[in-house]
Amino acid sequence: MLLGMTPTQPVEAEDPRTRTYHWQDPRPTLAALRGRPGIEVLRAIEAGELPPPPVMATLGIEPVLFETGRAVFALRPAEMHYNPLGSVHGGVIATLLDSAAGCAVHSVLPAGTGYTSVDLSTKYLRPVTDRTGRVTAEGQVISRGTRTALAEARLTDSDGRLLAHATSTCLIFPVDAA
Repeated sequence: MLLGMTPTQPVEAEDPRTRTYHWQDPRPTLAALRGRPGIEVLRAIEAGELPPPPVMATLGIEPVLFETGRAVFALRPAEMHYNPLGSVHGGVIATLLDSAAGCAVHSVLPAGTGYTSVDLSTKYLRPVTDRTGRVTAEGQVISRGTRTALAEARLTDSDGRLLAHATSTCLIFPVDAA
């Protein structure tokens, strides 16, 4: 310890928060990828016929709409999403945008084909807090080739104000190669 410094004392929370949540086994959804086109898998998740990815339960992401080349998710920002500055952590926003862009790509893939994000370039334009209200991330495919696809996603509030924007490159591959 340096001279004149005192050890940092842990902060005792006066009002500790807790959160309990549950998720479903993701294996049925993974198995469906081999025999169903991406749009069918996404619509089955939306309809509750297949379990959503566990990350959706972890963060509270809601599937809203899946169309060919387009995916929409929503999130109601809460204190549990906060960074130390009192706004939603950029990683939560990036996850939401990555999900929208990636699922937009997934919606145009044939059965037996998967994808993974190669990169995600995110621009944060406005702070997001629990006072922002429900936000919506809409992803759309810009270009699809045989090995890669480019998608963009926009995060907006209920008034349509742009909060963040992202572009993503996705690698396309056979599911058995995963």
